[in-house]
Amino acid sequence: MDNLTALLIKHEGMRLFPYRDSVGKLTVGVGRNLNDVGLSQDEAVFLLQNDIDRVKAELDQALPWWSKLDGVRRDVLIDMGFNLGVLTPPDKAKLLTFKTTLRLIEEGFYEGAAHQMLRSKWAEQVGARARELAEMMKTGQYPA
Repeated sequence: MDNLTALLIKHEGMRLFPYRDSVGKLTVGVGRNLNDVGLSQDEAVFLLQNDIDRVKAELDQALPWWSKLDGVRRDVLIDMGFNLGVLTPPDKAKLLTFKTTLRLIEEGFYEGAAHQMLRSKWAEQVGARARELAEMMKTGQYPA
């Protein structure tokens, strides 16, 4: 860490969760003013990639069989895990509550898994996202 970085961390502090600064601005990290500065597209994509990596690691831990799926169906589980949570945060992670759906996926019954996905409260909440992911699960193909 260079001297300027260390100095700024010393003066601003480093907060890994959003907070309101002394004038009420939503802030995160080392004084990043989210209200006025926000994130660049590159920063948002960087955060997204870190989140994808976290979801994949959690899927590896929770569902060791998932990595044997074809790429499209792996991506469906990553998308659902990103949206619902796999292991974190523990009190809100919901993907693993889809027991029947996950069993059907593991057993290769993709049409049944897609049907179960669409019967969930989650599908009601996310609408088109659930329909698209269910179709991908059923067919093993990305939408045209």
